[in-house]
Amino acid sequence: MYTKARIGLMLVGLAFSTSHLNAATLAYCSETNPESFDPPQTTAQSTADATMPIFETLIGMTPGTTNLRGFLAESWEASEDGKAYTFHLRRGVKFHSTATWTPTRDFNADDVIFSFKRQVDAEHPFHKVGSGLYPHYAGSGFQGLVSSVDKVDDYTVKFTLVRPDVAFLAMLSMGTYAVMMSEEYSQALTASGEVDKWYAEPVGTGAFKFVGFQRDAWIRYQANPDHWAKAAGFPELTSGVDQMVFLVTTDPAVRFAKLQAGECHIIRFANPADIISSRDNPDIDVHELASADYGFVAYNVEKKPFDDVRVRQALNYAINKQAIMETIFRGDIATLAGGVLPPVFAGHDPSIEPYAYDPERAKALLAEAGLPDGFSTTLWAMPVVRAYMPNAKRTAELMQQDLAAVGVKAEITTMEWADYLQKSIEGQHEMAILGWNYAYADPGQILKLGWSCETAVTGLNRSRWCNKDYDAAVNAAGLTSVEADRSANYKVAQKIFHDEAPALLLAYAKKIALTSPKVSGYKVAPVGQQPFVGVTLAD
Repeated sequence: MYTKARIGLMLVGLAFSTSHLNAATLAYCSETNPESFDPPQTTAQSTADATMPIFETLIGMTPGTTNLRGFLAESWEASEDGKAYTFHLRRGVKFHSTATWTPTRDFNADDVIFSFKRQVDAEHPFHKVGSGLYPHYAGSGFQGLVSSVDKVDDYTVKFTLVRPDVAFLAMLSMGTYAVMMSEEYSQALTASGEVDKWYAEPVGTGAFKFVGFQRDAWIRYQANPDHWAKAAGFPELTSGVDQMVFLVTTDPAVRFAKLQAGECHIIRFANPADIISSRDNPDIDVHELASADYGFVAYNVEKKPFDDVRVRQALNYAINKQAIMETIFRGDIATLAGGVLPPVFAGHDPSIEPYAYDPERAKALLAEAGLPDGFSTTLWAMPVVRAYMPNAKRTAELMQQDLAAVGVKAEITTMEWADYLQKSIEGQHEMAILGWNYAYADPGQILKLGWSCETAVTGLNRSRWCNKDYDAAVNAAGLTSVEADRSANYKVAQKIFHDEAPALLLAYAKKIALTSPKVSGYKVAPVGQQPFVGVTLAD
């Protein structure tokens, strides 16, 4: 079938061997370890994939689509001015139990209040459990948008906003800050002095219960027999298998070999050559979608000489992006990136073209910036494979050659993924290869999360670039549901970004997964975390 369309946690349970997989165990080859099992304190897509089987949000998306639907909120209504939303919570939702703890009540409004207050209130008793950092809560603009979350009654919650925002409901599907967690579990762990279990033995309401984790090896889950979606008659939202395992397999070639050998049933982020060959392989199903993922090189504008726009533009002209496309991406799995808003979204400006490969212009700009002989820098290459970056090390080597030709000496460095993410958030880099995946289907999400002045402070904006006119245009787009007005503002923002060059945009990449023919019901997520609900496995 070819469908177009840092944690060293305790071990729980017995040692796991892939040789003992049975027909009811779905095996997914994951590309790296999760940062933590405390979703609000994480940022990586791979972590959201690993935690969302366990946790749920008030509002989610129907698998394989960007259509919003009620999850833990059964219904909601907005005020006429768009500044208040009242949510009616689903009744009878059970939290998971652990070997040492069993909930005494169902999910209710107290858990909603806890889940958000813990993140925003520095005096909250659970605020500093774990890292104490909540990058997406502020970085997405959610903290600045929501003025209060109030309990109306046990099953009704009201969100009051500072201003209307047409993306608010979509923001509640975010798999980091918007997941619902158990206040009762936090209280029990505090009373017993075992708060480390919060991220070592996570408890949610999701379709799968956490069983155990062995770093660099596996994560084990079992189906949640009490999942609300079973009783509600939503098989597409619940577990279709008895057990699931994530097999941590960092090498894409090894992931592909495991798929072929039947050790894994689903893989993503395969080597481009393996994706292309799989299209003609009857023993592998290829699922692919145009997506909003894109790769980039962030220039840290807080470090010289990257504070000079001429230097940033010079590097954009110095790097042969077409050669990177032909060498790294290959085939039709990606296209060159122009504007900072991907073409799958309304408001994308096709008139903004990628920076041309022009070494002479690069040299002239460097000379104009007072650097006729170039300079020395470091270029970070991410250690994991993503659709937007199949091979960061080789990409960095190609860039290194191009930069040397204009006098810029770039030393390539890399590190473990969790360190890479954290140290780049802290601004320790000069140039860093990274990328963005849209977590919910609104054009402004990454425009805010990735490049705003607010996230320049929190660190998610790896360029640490701040432009008030850019922010004003993005924020203005969020105030209106009139598509033409939104698009006009987004085009203004894209032009500012292009001219200021806080990053080198590389490629818009497709979302692609390879599966065994035994797998049914799997749907690639257009945005956000990848769900594994509704997936069944033939004998």
